This record gives sequence, C-alpha cells and structure tokens, in this order.
Amino acid sequence: MKISIATMMSAAAGVLLLAGCETGYDSGPYLPQPSATPPWENSERLVLLDPETQASINCTGISERMLDDNRLEITAQLRNRENHRIEVQANCVFKDLNGFSTGDETPFQTVILTENATETIKFASANNAARRYTIRVRAAR
Repeated sequence: MKISIATMMSAAAGVLLLAGCETGYDSGPYLPQPSATPPWENSERLVLLDPETQASINCTGISERMLDDNRLEITAQLRNRENHRIEVQANCVFKDLNGFSTGDETPFQTVILTENATETIKFASANNAARRYTIRVRAAR
C-alpha cells in the first residue's frame, strides 16, 4: 500500500493542529495549599518559633488577669531545659475574642535563662480590646 506525500502531510498537519490547541490560559480558581506546619498561633497560648527553642524551652505556667482599666496582663514562666545558659526572645500578640489581632503586639524582649532556671516574663496589652493572646518565643538574634 502506497501512502502519498499529500496524505502524510495532512496527517502531520492534523497532529500539529491538535497539539497546538492548548490555550495556555489559567483554568480558574484554586484552593490554597496547606502549610507545612499547622497554624499553632491561632490555637495555642505559647508557640516556639524555631527548633532550638523547641528543644530547650518549656513553659511551666501562664496566668492572665484583667487590669483595673480592662487591659489584659499575661505572666508566663519560661524554663530552661538545658544544662547551659541560653538566651531567647519573647513577645506577645494580643487578640480579640474571635482570635484576630487587635494590632497590639509587644516588641521582642530578651530573656536570659541560666542552667535549668525558670524566669518570669510579663506582657500587658495597650488597649482594652484584648481577650486572647499568643506568646511567641524564638532564639535570640
């Protein structure tokens, strides 16, 4: 059976035509990709921001109280689990009843923990909208 050049050319043109029909346009909305770590800052009162602090720091207690002017005051006890002196930084993000930030975030403060020591840190909100909070601890920079 003989195949003519015209038949072969039309078959090749058809393949090229079908292959070239992709528009290249995005096909629509996508769901967000899940993060590699759960959103701990939305559900936990204390989060450790790096592996160094996760291995070295423990929180032995957190207390909260309302000040006379309806601001929230947080007191936390950070414990050094290591046999050497470490330096960390801690701050507090104050949130409303729904868990949204009130725009009140304290600056990071340096905490020096000697061997197996426990240090107390305090944070007070700047406004009276705060009802929840997240204390964040990271290795000192």
